[in-house]
Amino acid sequence: MSGVKKLAAVISLSALAVAPAGCGTVTGTAVGAGAGAAIGAGTGYGWGKGALIGAGVGAVGGAIYDITKKN
Repeated sequence: MSGVKKLAAVISLSALAVAPAGCGTVTGTAVGAGAGAAIGAGTGYGWGKGALIGAGVGAVGGAIYDITKKN
């Protein structure tokens, strides 16, 4: 599986996992995964690990955004 296909799979699964939580969470996951993959690849750490970490951080940030905007 090529690198682009792996990244697409990570982003898609992350988005599906958090879809019921809200739009901010999904957006945060996608942006975080993309940014994490870019930083991981650029630093030599590995785009896959960077994407997973970025997706997690983005999802948390998006969830916090959703919670604060609803209250």
